[in-house]
Amino acid sequence: MPGNWETGPDLAAALRSDVERAVATHRLKLDRGKVTAVSGHAAGVGIELADATTRTADAAVIATGVTARTPADSAWIAAPDGFLPPPLWRTAPAGMHGVTYVLGADRPLGTWLRAHPRVGLNLNVLCPAEDGYKTAEIADDPRVNVMRISHVEIAEEADGRPELTVTHRDGEQRRYLAATVLSNLGNSPAALDGLKRGLDGYCPPELQHPRLLVAGDLRSARFQRIVTAQGSGAQAALARYYDVALARA
Repeated sequence: MPGNWETGPDLAAALRSDVERAVATHRLKLDRGKVTAVSGHAAGVGIELADATTRTADAAVIATGVTARTPADSAWIAAPDGFLPPPLWRTAPAGMHGVTYVLGADRPLGTWLRAHPRVGLNLNVLCPAEDGYKTAEIADDPRVNVMRISHVEIAEEADGRPELTVTHRDGEQRRYLAATVLSNLGNSPAALDGLKRGLDGYCPPELQHPRLLVAGDLRSARFQRIVTAQGSGAQAALARYYDVALARA
């Protein structure tokens, strides 16, 4: 694939084009579906899909990475089941109406503020103790009200507006009505069931079944973490190729 793309959409279009060309040569079969679990055994691998069907193969190359944390993943937040506020990083100023509360003070907060320097919105940021050190970069921005809290309980008023019962770190408890609630809770490792995780939650290649090949246990640029990925697509593909080639030699 030529490396002359400059934007995400350009890269996505180039990847689609490459896939379409490979399918046309009959060297690649494209099977669309959501994978829920993988398993490796002596004779091959099993790939379970969300529609309850299973695919089998000699080996599987698996890309893992991270996913955005939700209120349900955060011990300091109590919220109704299925409460999934939109992420701050994806929300334009036009999408914020009235009094706005942000759950968490992760790094994208500073990025968002720098990306919208002329926007006069005020953000009430609920900051648990573990996020405290991240607020240094936005401490001088007058648009941010950092609320240092230990817990928040979120409920929905009769008119549909979220009500936040906040326990501040000094023990004081107060209630606030919000017009907009946004999520800024950071990320956590994401992996399919069947993969083995390390202590940090990621999936080192050396812990996996020999037929389950991790291709890029990626850390997330979206959450501004720059850490070397574990494994790569080339490494995974070549490992399988040499396994087969040596077995036939």
